[in-house]
Amino acid sequence: MLGRLNHVAIAVPDLEAASAQYRTMLGAQVTEPQPLPEHGVTVVFVMVPNTKIELLEPLGEGSPIAAFLEKNPSGGMHHVCYEVDDILAARDHLKNEGARVLGDGEPKIGAHNKPVLFLHPKDFNGTLIELEQA
Repeated sequence: MLGRLNHVAIAVPDLEAASAQYRTMLGAQVTEPQPLPEHGVTVVFVMVPNTKIELLEPLGEGSPIAAFLEKNPSGGMHHVCYEVDDILAARDHLKNEGARVLGDGEPKIGAHNKPVLFLHPKDFNGTLIELEQA
């Protein structure tokens, strides 16, 4: 069911500073900031040859990233995103297997303008999983 690793997401307290660090210290290509109000974050993508690194900063009141940063003030790995060929079939299979889909269970449009779902970290060894339609 799983396709390729789409990205690894890192929550950061300062998106501009983190982007500069990746750009300057690591010589990476970093995209422009993209606000995603429906997800409560602003993101940039660090382009690497085999995948992407997504840097996330809280956006607006009640951002899920704000709570994460309260527990981890310096930031840290937030989730991993895998591609799936059919997000609805993947969702239904996972629910039948007992996995919890976060939110209302319906895909939302993510940063790549494709449907995404998140799976509860307690069902996946403490790791928040994002699924993205390939």
